[in-house]
Amino acid sequence: MANWHSGYIDELSYTHGFYRQLTPSILNFAALSRGQKFDLSQSPLEYCELGCGQGFSTNLLAAANPQMRFHAMDFNPAHIANARNLASDAKLTNVRFYENAFADFLSCQGLPEGFDIIVLHGVLTWVSEENRRHIVDFLSAKLKPGGLVYVSYNAMPGWAVTLPLRRLLVDRAARTSGPLAPRIDDALTLVTSLAEVKSDFFKVHVAASARLKSMTTMARNYLAHEYFNRDWTPFYFEDVAAELAEAKLSFVGSLNLLDQFDDISLSEEQRKVLDAESDPIRREGLRDFVVNQLFRTDLFCKGRVEHTDRSAAGVWLDMRFALSMPAEKTPPAIKTRMGEIDLKVPPYPALIKAFSQGQVSTRGLLESNTLERANWRQITQAITVLVGANFLQPCLPDQNKDARIESCRLFNLAVCKHAENSEDHQFLASPVTGGGLAINRADRLFMLAINKGKELPADWASDAWRILAPQGHRLLKDGKMLMADQENQEELLLIAEEFARHRLPTIRNLQITL
Repeated sequence: MANWHSGYIDELSYTHGFYRQLTPSILNFAALSRGQKFDLSQSPLEYCELGCGQGFSTNLLAAANPQMRFHAMDFNPAHIANARNLASDAKLTNVRFYENAFADFLSCQGLPEGFDIIVLHGVLTWVSEENRRHIVDFLSAKLKPGGLVYVSYNAMPGWAVTLPLRRLLVDRAARTSGPLAPRIDDALTLVTSLAEVKSDFFKVHVAASARLKSMTTMARNYLAHEYFNRDWTPFYFEDVAAELAEAKLSFVGSLNLLDQFDDISLSEEQRKVLDAESDPIRREGLRDFVVNQLFRTDLFCKGRVEHTDRSAAGVWLDMRFALSMPAEKTPPAIKTRMGEIDLKVPPYPALIKAFSQGQVSTRGLLESNTLERANWRQITQAITVLVGANFLQPCLPDQNKDARIESCRLFNLAVCKHAENSEDHQFLASPVTGGGLAINRADRLFMLAINKGKELPADWASDAWRILAPQGHRLLKDGKMLMADQENQEELLLIAEEFARHRLPTIRNLQITL
């Protein structure tokens, strides 16, 4: 047992993040946008996360999708203990967590015969070649025909310039023993000193300086898992596709939905070079060089079952969408590699206005005549862009909605109670989308006050300060920490009033309650 971690960092726990790409409704929408059939209404769908970390994403998704059954594994016992504790606090009955290594998970008792969805967020980059073999074997044995696999990983060639930096960091940290966090700081100090004396490496590779600067501001537990594992491999897309092909998996598309539209992300000259390659896998690999891909979020399936134009249109017409940010806070443009997508030109303003009134289906948009000058392609592309930018979310059908509302309520109450003592859990579950919405600690404390019957922002702020003040918590304003209690209370009131005006309506539109 001395080597149970197999070179993977276990000293510092991983972050309690929620990863939107794991959301079943998002995976379903990505498949639809690429013409792949997948029936999200099958009951009960079986969902599995390999390498779930703290299990926060799986717990949130289980709460937001009680009609599905969730299974998640991680080899770190502290992670699994935390995941099970949250599941218990939230009274979840449709999720199981397993403390297993990849080598023995396939033979684990309690797993269903097959899964409809299997997801791996970042895992491939951080595990050995042997463990990747176990993962492929699991996918081959446990993914149902027609099932989906989501896999994300650090990608080449975007990480090429960072490989020397990591070598320096890991070598420096390995020279001494003791707690890892101070050794990470020491390693960053060394590499920063090389940049400050204008080493030729940093002169030639300007991107390395930017990467190093960003690393110094990152949480040390994130850096530990991202850079300091013994096994750490950024992959070329073709290599990942070849490995997954051994499990009979076919590439569907990227979960970065903006990548679907080369006309808004690549120049005409770049498109011509790529279009000369007829093999879709090789073309995707070449595209990574064009965009200097850093991180891939890929969707694969076991058996391509493609929509006809008519069947795809039928699904599109019935699918509803909801804004996940205040319409008035929507930025004027979305930045892309080639510039910006102007959200002030049709059909975007009409779309955003329509969705600001609540959930709307594509059929409802067409019947309202608000988009009468836009054709089908323009409408579906604009919706896909807004979903890709995380401004808009696909919604679940009304079936089982009452169960989703209650399951989400219990989960959200547990998470907001955690906010009394911790910053960790920063997302709440929506029964409308089946996914999560980022909500900061102050807003979660305001929601606890509302749940107690408090109606005014002043009361929400007062309740929140009674929790934060004894913990020595201080707010930031204009980059400066506020030290006086009165200043903190005044700032917290302003935050509460802003919450009431802008964020609370969105929360209520997504039916996020306690």
